[in-house]
Amino acid sequence: MKKYLVLMIIVAMATAVFAQPQLPEYQPAAGKWMLTADRLYQNDAAERLAKINIRIPQVGKMVYPFNARYEGGAEDGHGGFGIHLFADTAHPRRSWGSGKSYLLWINYDLKPVSKDIPKGFSAQVYRSDSHSKMTLVQSVDLNRFAYLLTPAVLANPIPIKIWVDSEKGEVRFYDPTQANYYYRLDLGKDFPKVGQWVAVRTNGMKVSFGMTE
Repeated sequence: MKKYLVLMIIVAMATAVFAQPQLPEYQPAAGKWMLTADRLYQNDAAERLAKINIRIPQVGKMVYPFNARYEGGAEDGHGGFGIHLFADTAHPRRSWGSGKSYLLWINYDLKPVSKDIPKGFSAQVYRSDSHSKMTLVQSVDLNRFAYLLTPAVLANPIPIKIWVDSEKGEVRFYDPTQANYYYRLDLGKDFPKVGQWVAVRTNGMKVSFGMTE
């Protein structure tokens, strides 16, 4: 199984400082992105479509382990972050979608605009058909993990692990508190088999990302 860490190359840039010519292309498209020695920060709490594109070829079975830490901005009762996988193209500016891809999204919303999105803590999968069109594929209620949203817990990075099988269209969101427990999502037979880009994005809050050992 090939193992890809979405932020590995980006975080490495903070210390490599472009010393390696083979580093993949990346494009901060919206928001205020900043690299430190070990974390990638998105510092614009007002930006609803914050996004950074990273050129990473994707095929087969992959594991995306990383951690996310809340840095502020969700006091209005809304915020989210996620990753577009298997994008065929990357838009260099603000956009709703990300080419032909799937968005794996972690969401907190006390007043969701759609009845298909649970109130509070949840996860969604969206199908992106273009840079301007996305549709909801599946939504999962995560309010059993609402206790993780306390100030004390949010001050620490929360481990995220996502497993993807591009051939079968299967996605697994792993429980951050139980290593072998996961939520399974089926993306269908027309799931993209390959992709050239990923896009890390946030909505209405500040978040930092780092590597998980």
